[in-house]
Amino acid sequence: MSEKVFFCLGENMSSLSGKVQTVLGPIQPEQLGYTLTHEHLTMTFNCCYSPPPPPQKALSEEPILMKNLFWLKQNPYSNRENLLLNQEVDTIKAELLHFKEVGGGSIVENTTTGISRDVRTLKVMAEETGVNIISGAGFYVDATHSSETRSMSVEQLTKILVNEVLEGADGTDIKCGIIGEIGCSWPLTESERKILQATAEAQAQLGCPVNIHPGRSSDAPFQILRILQESGADISKTVMSHLDRTIFDEKKLLEFAELGSYLEYDLFGTEMLNYQFNDAVDMPSDNERIKTEIVCTSGKQHLLPFIVLSDAIPAMRMQQYGVKLNHFRTKA
Repeated sequence: MSEKVFFCLGENMSSLSGKVQTVLGPIQPEQLGYTLTHEHLTMTFNCCYSPPPPPQKALSEEPILMKNLFWLKQNPYSNRENLLLNQEVDTIKAELLHFKEVGGGSIVENTTTGISRDVRTLKVMAEETGVNIISGAGFYVDATHSSETRSMSVEQLTKILVNEVLEGADGTDIKCGIIGEIGCSWPLTESERKILQATAEAQAQLGCPVNIHPGRSSDAPFQILRILQESGADISKTVMSHLDRTIFDEKKLLEFAELGSYLEYDLFGTEMLNYQFNDAVDMPSDNERIKTEIVCTSGKQHLLPFIVLSDAIPAMRMQQYGVKLNHFRTKA
């Protein structure tokens, strides 16, 4: 399935069938251009704040400066300002314009309920930059769920997801064009399981793509796809994000690839040695990520559906959209 077809809504969507729904309205898939399929333009990521050791507390409270970038690169989730993209609207607009200058056309904004999705601001950004922005429907990880969300039935959750695509999100008429990223923890919680089931049911109604944030275990992506499939999802229109921090064994990655979802390597440009959420993980470099794609796709009778991008959070990872695009186009 081509990227252009992937982002289209399903045949059961009448006037929207075969179109891509942006925050400014539906467009033809040919209008997408180069597309980054997992980014965050407005969000708060306080749910993932990681307190630093006492000797480093001062660094955690400083603004983002050249003098502390050395520390931020290895401890990006220990500085509160670094987790607030909603304070960086003008900077994000500049990033979008740079992305457009180097050939970019569209961005999928995967911020969902729980981490401060802001479709109003996304609409303004799209209007002022000319970049197509596709907003994500749904819910992030359990730690961000409200008590109301946790108490909802699968049917109620499904209705919310469908309405965010058909009617509008966050009390507006600005519509989402993808479900996700749907946040999952490890182990998966009951609330997250219900949301996965609702995601599958909503996708079956809408025919739209789905993006999943898996828990931090190599078994998590397998469990998630199983739940989605059992609930009626279209796995061929499902993206499993963050695999470059989730599955490190080549054999297991190939086994997962056979299940039919898109494989997303979305930490390009970070180039950090460690993974702050798991000290046992040695993060791959960009070159290693590219080599993994080449190894996994070579010798296959079909091209495994890999997606590569930068998932540009937290705030200190600016100027990555165009840089990442050029880097990968050069190396690949």
